[in-house]
Amino acid sequence: MHRITLGKTGIPVSRIALGCMRMAGIGEADAHRLIRTAMEHGITFFDHADIYGGGESERLFAKAAGMSPAIREKMILQSKCGICKGYFDFSKKHILSSVDGILDRLQTDYLDVLLLHRPDTLMEPEEVAEAFSQLKSSGKVRYFGVSNQNMLQMELLQKYLDEPLVANQLQFGIMHTGMIDFGLHVNMKDEASVNHDLGILEYCRLHDITIQAWSPFQYGFFEGVFLDNDKFPGLNQTMDALAEKYGISKTALAVAWISRHPAKIQTVVGTTNAQRLADICTCDNVVISREDWYEIYRAAGNILP
Repeated sequence: MHRITLGKTGIPVSRIALGCMRMAGIGEADAHRLIRTAMEHGITFFDHADIYGGGESERLFAKAAGMSPAIREKMILQSKCGICKGYFDFSKKHILSSVDGILDRLQTDYLDVLLLHRPDTLMEPEEVAEAFSQLKSSGKVRYFGVSNQNMLQMELLQKYLDEPLVANQLQFGIMHTGMIDFGLHVNMKDEASVNHDLGILEYCRLHDITIQAWSPFQYGFFEGVFLDNDKFPGLNQTMDALAEKYGISKTALAVAWISRHPAKIQTVVGTTNAQRLADICTCDNVVISREDWYEIYRAAGNILP
């Protein structure tokens, strides 16, 4: 599988990551098959969070992977913390405690990447910096990033950090294109021209921060998938035709559409079906033409000025 460089780390990572949010809902044998399929197809990056399955997704992952030093060396493990029941918590105490729990469940001594999960408006950036510094010096976490933050939130945090943030995990896909819409509607007064995220796509590209696209097959906020959905006949008709043209499934085409963007976005796919994951990986050598990329964008209901 093709590799992209994770932020400014210089580390090559698979441009498709396996998201493990739903792993707690499958059995150990299926989890083992999923992890094995991922690695056989070149996926070495696994995305977790302490809230996924109440921690059970991390615990099952480690058990199904048969975590050992030899296995761990082949993986890039990322997890997230900061979401609590009814509130967000970026306090030093919570971050440190969360990481200890994550490491215990994943049966590892260190995380490659820790992300702050959603913004916490009560964040004290100096306190976060202290937590990151302690985790780095102890060897528990190698690199740090954020999730769902805009450029000013990142700038505020970065001001106090000793090293650059390496990733920002953001929802992005064919039916969730806000971060690019307004850039195509500059100087317009229509709905698409509204800048909801303060130019987060361009900011991340300027600062060599890897964007990780979550829920690439969803529309709305976990409203469902758009593929083969009767609500989107035009889009699915277009994707049927182009999937046939490129010799891949519509699911793989949806990921290839994301990978085609020059921002070198890493797509986080959350399937728990090993066969579907293998199918998604068939997009690795597909480069969608500029004309076809925009055809899909328009078919999703977007209007070019």
